[in-house]
Amino acid sequence: MPLPDVPQPGAVRIRERTPDDLPALARALAAQQPHTGYPQRWPLPWPVESFLQRQGELGAWVATLGDTDVPVGHVSVTAVAGDGPEVDGWVAGTGRPVEELAAVSVLFVDHGVSGLGVGRALLEASVAFIRRSGRVPVLDVVQETERAVRLYQRAGWQVVGEARPSWLPDTHRPVLLMALPDAAG
Repeated sequence: MPLPDVPQPGAVRIRERTPDDLPALARALAAQQPHTGYPQRWPLPWPVESFLQRQGELGAWVATLGDTDVPVGHVSVTAVAGDGPEVDGWVAGTGRPVEELAAVSVLFVDHGVSGLGVGRALLEASVAFIRRSGRVPVLDVVQETERAVRLYQRAGWQVVGEARPSWLPDTHRPVLLMALPDAAG
């Protein structure tokens, strides 16, 4: 489902990710990792493009700024499937079956444009997509990434549980499992 561009010149624009975006996104991910710690495992033990493009992906978008078409941020939405601590926590915490959930995934912003609303715009685009699909938005966030936790909480996300996925370093607290309730509910 395509998302409309933001009409103001110089503003954050959101568009669907294309294969041509992957090299720029890989560079942006690598550049922001020392500042944010995301992803937790770095360098990745597989190609960065495999991290960016997830199995079960329902959609993916990039953010650009101004008149340039160079991606400065990324988000994807993935189907929630299978089992494991995160899935079990989201199902228990939302009271919804796994088929009614969709996860915000691989959300990051080039460190050089941090604070300009890029992350918020990407989050809003992914949530709108999930809502249009009739699903409940969920995500996990590493507690030590306090800036990300605050972004989600300001946007109305609620903690519905905690989990310790296999990729989480032993030195970290469990990840927070979050869900975004309906505005009406």
